[in-house]
Amino acid sequence: MKYKEHDIHKRGGLFGRYEAYLGEFVYGGIDGCVTTFAVVAGAMGAGLNSSIILILGFANLLADGFAMSVGAYLSAKSEKDNFQKHKQIEYWEVDNLPEKETQEIRDIYRSKGFEGELLEEVVSVITSNKDRWVNVMMKEELEMIEEDRSPFYIGLITYISFLLIGIVPLTSYVVDFSVGISDPFLISVILTACGFIVIGAMKSLVTNTSYLRSIAETLLLGAIAALVSYYVGDLLEHIVRSKSI
Repeated sequence: MKYKEHDIHKRGGLFGRYEAYLGEFVYGGIDGCVTTFAVVAGAMGAGLNSSIILILGFANLLADGFAMSVGAYLSAKSEKDNFQKHKQIEYWEVDNLPEKETQEIRDIYRSKGFEGELLEEVVSVITSNKDRWVNVMMKEELEMIEEDRSPFYIGLITYISFLLIGIVPLTSYVVDFSVGISDPFLISVILTACGFIVIGAMKSLVTNTSYLRSIAETLLLGAIAALVSYYVGDLLEHIVRSKSI
């Protein structure tokens, strides 16, 4: 997930540091809310009671959220490792093939419009410092930019968001199991819609789209997932019932 640099740096302190992980929070929350509500809708379609919905819902919430966070962590770590591997290759080439690497710098900046003495001055400045030289090669030749965010925090925030937003569809069933309420599914639908609205509004900050469009897209995604799950659950319940007769 890429961010506009000035958007991140214009806020300092603790919030500015964690704002870089907003994308992981948003998409972890969307996935948590969609998948958990899909389980609830599917279970309702199959005519299961609240206790079974809670078991299925929390099993999905904890296991799927953990799997998603591990995937996010491994993806970010692999990207960092891949960057470091290519960076070490560039250091080796600078040490062992300096003429070739110098010519590549020259070709890169000639393609940008530099020429003559100015071109040679730019090449001289860049190649006078090995670290600068390698950094330029990584960015300009390989088009690779180092991910400065922690893979651990990427995975952790994804999991936390998945749990925080994903538990929303199950809240009414927890209350129903404890004290009993008349229509836990209807309340779950309302709470889930509110969760989608909140996470959709946050999504607009990440994608730089309008609040209304982002909220509408998120609500539509959740509604489609819920409808598919509900009718699949209903269909399977009828199939199982017909086989047992």
